[in-house]
Amino acid sequence: MHIRRYCPDDLPGVLCLCEAEHWPSFSEDPPRANRALTAPGVTTMVAMENDRVVGFAQMQSDGELQAHLSVIAVDKDYRGRAIARELIGVALREAGGKRVDLLTDSAENFYSKLPHRRMSGFRLYPEMS
Repeated sequence: MHIRRYCPDDLPGVLCLCEAEHWPSFSEDPPRANRALTAPGVTTMVAMENDRVVGFAQMQSDGELQAHLSVIAVDKDYRGRAIARELIGVALREAGGKRVDLLTDSAENFYSKLPHRRMSGFRLYPEMS
């Protein structure tokens, strides 16, 4: 397994991971997903095994201090091998920053095992106001 920067040829594999997690926002519009994964200020890394995407992480960063882990997924058959932990570390090194903020609704147990400080947070949806 090796980790490298995302390229557009990786999009089908990334979309498969998102679909397996029941995350429709990327797969409902693949060209938009590719733009999001390659947008300015975004670093997307993929974990590859035999030319297959088995994990990915999308990190946004100011390049100096602050980074935000937007999306991360690892194929269920590859979990427990420290791939997500490695993806986070490599993405932060590539993106630049001193810390990573994130939101989760399904992986608190995983993130709580990493060095962290728990903080309260919100996800705002402007269209709901």
